[in-house]
Amino acid sequence: MSVSESNTKSLGPAFNRLWLAFSSAKLGDGLMGAAAPLLAVSLTKDTVLIALSGAMYLLPWLFFAIAIGTLVDRIDRRRTLVAVALVRAVIAAVLALMIFTGTLTIYGLLIATFLIGTADVFNDTALQSLIPTILDKSKLERGNARFQMSDTVLQQFIGMPLGAVFFVFAAVLPFGINAAGFAIAALLLVLIPRKHIKKLVVANDRPSFKVQMIEGLTFLWNDKKILRLVVATALIGFGFNIAGATSVLYLTETLKVPEAAFGLVLLTGGVGGLLGAYAAPRLSQKFGRGTVLALSITLTSLFEFALGFAPDVFVFMIASVGVGFAIAGWNVLLMSVYHSLIPNEVFGRVHGTRRTLVWGIMPIGAYLGGLVAKIDLRTPYLIGGALALIVALVSFSFIRQLGNSSDNT
Repeated sequence: MSVSESNTKSLGPAFNRLWLAFSSAKLGDGLMGAAAPLLAVSLTKDTVLIALSGAMYLLPWLFFAIAIGTLVDRIDRRRTLVAVALVRAVIAAVLALMIFTGTLTIYGLLIATFLIGTADVFNDTALQSLIPTILDKSKLERGNARFQMSDTVLQQFIGMPLGAVFFVFAAVLPFGINAAGFAIAALLLVLIPRKHIKKLVVANDRPSFKVQMIEGLTFLWNDKKILRLVVATALIGFGFNIAGATSVLYLTETLKVPEAAFGLVLLTGGVGGLLGAYAAPRLSQKFGRGTVLALSITLTSLFEFALGFAPDVFVFMIASVGVGFAIAGWNVLLMSVYHSLIPNEVFGRVHGTRRTLVWGIMPIGAYLGGLVAKIDLRTPYLIGGALALIVALVSFSFIRQLGNSSDNT
């Protein structure tokens, strides 16, 4: 492939349809992302139960991610994404029906959130494993940036503000539209041309499921650099989940944000996220992937800590722009590091293993955030933000070096 061809804007028909399916799902997720916390608050005022409504989404990563990652490496990843999209559509439709009939309780919401989280373990693992089979390494940052920008624009810019407004108007609406969004995503995934997906070479004497699952653990354990990055990411994410566990109560009760404006406040993070996703590949080219990666997570942690000192919603929104900008850059470049360093034939199980470590402890952070919120609703941000900032500063040099080395593979 010539240099001019590799630099063209098109990332190919397979990527474009995968991206459109992702975008359709993210718009629905944005609607439900704002509506679900408001729904939880309408069902209970218990800070621990409200925190658990977020934690239940993450628990499946702790329980199932390693096994699901292994399974994804053994089955058709495109078909997996289609099946998951259909399952998500059904779950959202059932939630909408229960809200409409007035039969939903906080415990029903917790169960639904757990099921959604389980489906998303399949979705995220299959998606991240499929991307390197569609894009060359030279296009990974651009492709990941496009996913991040869609996530930001459709989920945070459009979905969340509308989700809060729709919820106030009719609580069933965000969940019904979410179901439709995933149904459309399933259709788009079916239309991905198979000829544009690189086939994985599968040996005739493929090891058993159990052996392959252990291989994911072994790979991560033996690669000390990736393991160290995963541990640092897990601790930082743990801090972030302490911080944001009761953000809906912090905004609506401490900062006096009306429910209808809840999504608009979240939109400010989307503004920063859009800018960050757009800037990340360009800053990476200019300053080096590792340098931008390390700065991104350090700044994210700093702004997260600052949210706890916000005297009013306007300062909160300014700090949220900083969080959104920095975390978007981190997300784009971090996935490019993993896509560059982890062989695709084991990507699913390694991805599942690392997600188990990173996302598996997040529910514990959310639970702790709910507990310390009983002291004061600012406390989770101060404790969680401080923890994340300390880990980011200690890991700064290592993250920069590993990121720069992955850019040269």
